[in-house]
Amino acid sequence: MRLLAFLLVLFPWAMASSSVELARQAAEVWLAGKLSPRLEEVLRASPEEAPRLLERYALFPPPPKGLSLNLDSPRVEGNRVLFPAAVGEQVGEVVVVLEGREVKRVYFRPEGLALPGYLLNPASGWGFLLLSLFFGFLLLQPSPFRAWLLEAFSLLRAYRGLYLFTNLLLYGLFALGAFLAYGMPEMARALQALFGGALEAIGLEEAVGKGILVLAGVIFQWNFTQGLFLTGLLPALFFGVPALLLNALRYFVFGFALSPALLGQAFLAHLPTLLLELQAYILVTFGGLVLLAKTAGGEGYRKGLRGLLLAFYLGALFLLLAAWYEAWEVSFLL
Repeated sequence: MRLLAFLLVLFPWAMASSSVELARQAAEVWLAGKLSPRLEEVLRASPEEAPRLLERYALFPPPPKGLSLNLDSPRVEGNRVLFPAAVGEQVGEVVVVLEGREVKRVYFRPEGLALPGYLLNPASGWGFLLLSLFFGFLLLQPSPFRAWLLEAFSLLRAYRGLYLFTNLLLYGLFALGAFLAYGMPEMARALQALFGGALEAIGLEEAVGKGILVLAGVIFQWNFTQGLFLTGLLPALFFGVPALLLNALRYFVFGFALSPALLGQAFLAHLPTLLLELQAYILVTFGGLVLLAKTAGGEGYRKGLRGLLLAFYLGALFLLLAAWYEAWEVSFLL
């Protein structure tokens, strides 16, 4: 009986030790540049070889120059082993993702790139739920929030032609990318791995096991800051054209990587998320074009800016709805 108890304690420790040693070896090989193809190789590769190299580049991005790695202080988090690392004064960690005895991914994550720890706290999830309910309550009552919402809808009616053009262009590019993926599934899968690597690097997958409330809050925070604000509102401030060009490229690539050719039946479950999130970015792009139209029409930049901010506000509402649906989708459908 004592021997059995000893083995039950020893076996998990031995497995963890084995995983750490495997991760340590993988990190050493990766640091030596033997796992990652160079970007020049990917760009010069033949059409047949490019998808494989791009996918490997996504899973094992080259280590930054001057990276120092501490292999003596590993930290284990589920199927990930993390080693302290730094590039000059920029500290971070090298993350090795394991699947059984197979190394699936190795990458360097700077300290500022990871999700803030407080977002993964259950209290943050409850806070996001209360904030969402309170915001919904304000929209149903006479309040500035309701007035801004109604004004935003009035803006859509006033510029319905421009709004329709933006929808047709961007949704059309998404559909075109999704259609082309049927003819190039290997390249589409490589792009999908590239997006998955970016999400893995920021730690978004860590939120999946934290419950639907935390996951919804994390999804909204990421989409709002990175999608709607940094790559939506800011470029739209320059008379809308940079936001239009950026989103045109983004929608085509999104369609390519999220095509039904890859997702299969899961595409139908994910379709509401796509429609809501893409509409949010369409709205801020439309707002940038309203800014251009009002300024060019003699109404002035200030009035155009108000139109952009109203569209941005409405886009945030769409992202809020999308975050709750996507969290439910990931937790119960996928």
